[in-house]
Amino acid sequence: MRMFNSLPAAVPASTKHGFLLKEAIRTTRRLFLLGGLTLFAVHNPVSAQGLSGGVQSLQLYAGISVTGVVGRVYAIQTTLDLSDPDSWTTLVIFPLPCSPYLYFDTNNPAISSRFYRLVQQSVTTNMIPISPGTFTMGSPTDEVDRWLDETQHTVVLTCGFYIGTYLVRQADYLALMGVNPSHCKGTNYAQCTLNCPVEMVSWNDATNYCAQFTQQEAAAGRLAPGWEYRLPTEAEWEYACRAGTTTRFSYGDDPGYVNLGSYAWYCDNSGIETHPVGQKLPNPWRLFDVHGNVGEWCQDWYGNYPSGTVTDPQGPDTGQHRVYRGGSWSHSGGWCRSAQRFHNSPTTTSDLVGFRMVLAPPQP
Repeated sequence: MRMFNSLPAAVPASTKHGFLLKEAIRTTRRLFLLGGLTLFAVHNPVSAQGLSGGVQSLQLYAGISVTGVVGRVYAIQTTLDLSDPDSWTTLVIFPLPCSPYLYFDTNNPAISSRFYRLVQQSVTTNMIPISPGTFTMGSPTDEVDRWLDETQHTVVLTCGFYIGTYLVRQADYLALMGVNPSHCKGTNYAQCTLNCPVEMVSWNDATNYCAQFTQQEAAAGRLAPGWEYRLPTEAEWEYACRAGTTTRFSYGDDPGYVNLGSYAWYCDNSGIETHPVGQKLPNPWRLFDVHGNVGEWCQDWYGNYPSGTVTDPQGPDTGQHRVYRGGSWSHSGGWCRSAQRFHNSPTTTSDLVGFRMVLAPPQP
């Protein structure tokens, strides 16, 4: 029985025992559930505070030993009810760093029978896995260039997802939809090529693209059951944009916008046009153009932020405008901040707005 002063979400496995999930997966459509769950007694650091020795209480967690191909991306999923195929939830998505690899399910104390499965993820190129987490959404009241609709609140995201490293390009949109609606093209602007982000797409256009891309990938056998490509929720977008930071931008506060030009195409350096994706520095999670170039449609209706702590928020149930985020080639520096919000009718098109896709399991 090993005690931890703090519990890591995952640690390399050597001689430890755990729940062995062999890599018996040959395609993303075939999943295997194996038994043999071993529970680890883990020191609860909160209840043990103030003790001169010993442990006041123990919390049991599932230790899951994963074997697979190092470098491939896997999802660990869990359910209490094998009879319900829609009850599986994703605990973590991660590239396997070593094999075997020991993961602790700290989200679910071992108080009842629970089942686990390992899903090898097959995705298109240029998608980054994002693990579940908690962050502060919005901006503090003293942030420079803050808007009133950025009320700070705590957001808990319980499911992992992938998000595009890059904005959807004109070439991507043209290949799938057969048209390129963008205003900023090479025929109009010297710097604009098919590697520039697609724009002049409405929210309806963007969601239709995601749906058709999902159909294409599912038909090719490249999607895990129930997974889909879609727009990010506003919370998912800001979580990915911030990449663990709490500053005005993902690279720092930069109140004078001295460094913004290294990360973003915006009004001071864009030449009043879009630019090919990926030319500026990425944020800490390797996402490009989250500040500037074009804004990015999100899934949510626009509305006031909730108060307190919220879990997996998806915005208001109804509304007139959809959210977009991220600033654009035409916006000032303050409008490219991580917390900045925009909104427009879902039928409106603009050369300031494009989109970025996520790949995710069914939403809670």
